[in-house]
Amino acid sequence: MDLPDHAHEFLASLRAERGLSVNTAAAYGRDLAQYQKTLADIGTDPTTEAVREHLSRLRADDLAPTSIARKLASIRSYHRFLVSEGLATEDPTTAIASPSRPATLPKGLTIDEVASIIEAIPGVEPLDVRDRAITEFLYATGCRVSELTTCDLHDLDVETTTVLLTGKGNKQRLVPIGSFALKAIEAWLPVRLGLRKPGADPGALFLSSRGNRLNRQGVWRIVTARGAAVGIPPDRLSPHVFRHSAATHM
Repeated sequence: MDLPDHAHEFLASLRAERGLSVNTAAAYGRDLAQYQKTLADIGTDPTTEAVREHLSRLRADDLAPTSIARKLASIRSYHRFLVSEGLATEDPTTAIASPSRPATLPKGLTIDEVASIIEAIPGVEPLDVRDRAITEFLYATGCRVSELTTCDLHDLDVETTTVLLTGKGNKQRLVPIGSFALKAIEAWLPVRLGLRKPGADPGALFLSSRGNRLNRQGVWRIVTARGAAVGIPPDRLSPHVFRHSAATHM
């Protein structure tokens, strides 16, 4: 694992002073490796804003609030260790509150709320066409956000109106699309051609504005922004809420 500076000393101290098991210490290590990847991606030293960006990425990955709280606790403990050992002068996590832990599953959307989100997306600009296809796809298939972002063009079968989704552990399942989602995707496909990078095409069904494969954070931002446009706050909406709503309505 690619760990932050002094992380090995921190993990050793956890095992020595708190008597943590090998597995628990390894979980701390994985949390810190994820954190290090975010720091490397955004090219910055640990700061409060960097920690907030990391938490935003975790939320975009549809992690449960309890999992995010645990990962933040790992990062918080690591920075407190650095300060206590004189290896750092400031703890960037002091201004960050732990995520709240809901007692119940997030409430799904009503059929009318889903319809209002989709119908409010205009069908003129390229990204509007894409976002309508994405929301229709999420609702029609009940897929996970990772299944959407890993979906390729060749996974879509227009003739049988099905799509092959690849989920956790590379397990695949064939899912019907439905006429509304298929129509939105068929409108998106010619638009997609204009977003491809010159001389390169990642083969993904959904692309970013720069022609890359759309990632989880991108889908999360699209869904929350489209919901906010019709008055549904971000804390009520995510790709996972779309999945939960689709299952409930089915």
